[in-house]
Amino acid sequence: MKRKALVAQSGGPSPVINASLKGVIDACGNYPDKISELYAAYHGIEGVLKEELILLSEQSPEELELLRTTPCSGFIGTCRYKLQEGQDEDYERIIEVFRAHDIGYFFYIGGNDSMDTADKVSKLARSKGYELIVTGIPKTIDNDLGDESFAIIDHTPGYGSAARYWALTMQNADEESRAMHVSECVSVFQAMGRKSGFITAAARLADPGREMPLQLYMAETGHTLESLAENVNRELSRSGRCIVVVNEGFDVGEIGAARDGFGHIEYGASQTTAAQAVVNYLNKCKLNARGNVTGQIPGVIQRGVSLQASTVDLDEAYEVAVAAVAIAMRDGTGFMSTILRKPGSRYEVYYDKVELAVVANSERFMPRHWIAGNGIDVTDDFIRYAAPLIGTEMPNIPMRNGLQRFARLKPVFADKKTAPYVPQTLRRK
Repeated sequence: MKRKALVAQSGGPSPVINASLKGVIDACGNYPDKISELYAAYHGIEGVLKEELILLSEQSPEELELLRTTPCSGFIGTCRYKLQEGQDEDYERIIEVFRAHDIGYFFYIGGNDSMDTADKVSKLARSKGYELIVTGIPKTIDNDLGDESFAIIDHTPGYGSAARYWALTMQNADEESRAMHVSECVSVFQAMGRKSGFITAAARLADPGREMPLQLYMAETGHTLESLAENVNRELSRSGRCIVVVNEGFDVGEIGAARDGFGHIEYGASQTTAAQAVVNYLNKCKLNARGNVTGQIPGVIQRGVSLQASTVDLDEAYEVAVAAVAIAMRDGTGFMSTILRKPGSRYEVYYDKVELAVVANSERFMPRHWIAGNGIDVTDDFIRYAAPLIGTEMPNIPMRNGLQRFARLKPVFADKKTAPYVPQTLRRK
């Protein structure tokens, strides 16, 4: 019996998230005997609760093809809406909307919190006696999904592109530093990643031979502002300049933290940033070189620029989504598709599945053996792990009149079949 399918995105976007969306669209088209139509929820699970379902069948094939190289979450949007325990009305509403539109397949693209949502929806449908196959598709630039043995997932789609962004940015930052260090002796950059240092670590990919005066401050290392200043001064005595990359979760004391809908610290919205605190602290210190300390915070640009996306990442984001649809058809509900690395010196991956309950709310950090003994660099093992993920070529980005050509979908929605609804968390208290 044919059923409808629904795809949604959740959490922070990435340069390759829409490649996964395109993978779902293409793969669902391979099952015309099982899937009658594919919808996209407008802004993730919020779109389900509000019954805002985009008709993908009404979109131009040309625009859909452009999804592969369109960054962020494009027209269908994403959200940070967390389904909390006790929000019974929200849970009932999800099933109500699925029943009204005969949704038989639900594909959710996201990180650890999103997999928790997918797991809850799968279990909810089962408890209500509603036939629904829920499959997760991994996404997060932070690479913090899974476990530190990398048995759940080797790396997440989005990380390779964020890593490539930092490798290329640090190459250019080093050239800037060479030119300006007589007046700007220290350049401080802040990388995303919350309390996980994978993105910060990727800056070393710009200089695997360790020729740059580059110091990496991952949140896992336990360094302080005081020890950072000592390390910087040692480098200034040695080379007269220093480039510092700090994890946004690097401990600089009270930052006036703001939090997102998942309860995570939203560093870009907080009162103080790690980079600014480091800049302010160093500029008050006696430095072993002339000049000022300057700071840069790329922020969401590192997760939203497709011009520097990894071609490896683009391909894998697509293929892991294709694999997710196959898993749904073959294995049923309650799984996430995953990327695992084949053993050997040659980089090669395969796609498998893991139970949503295993991956939901999982979190991993930089393994200790990938952090150098001084706590301000990575080991060669990390470089061997991460280097293949950034690829060797520039992506082929469609251009028009000198500007990038992104996918532009039409706001054509399925007719609503239920009463208006306001998600519980969004209601005014």
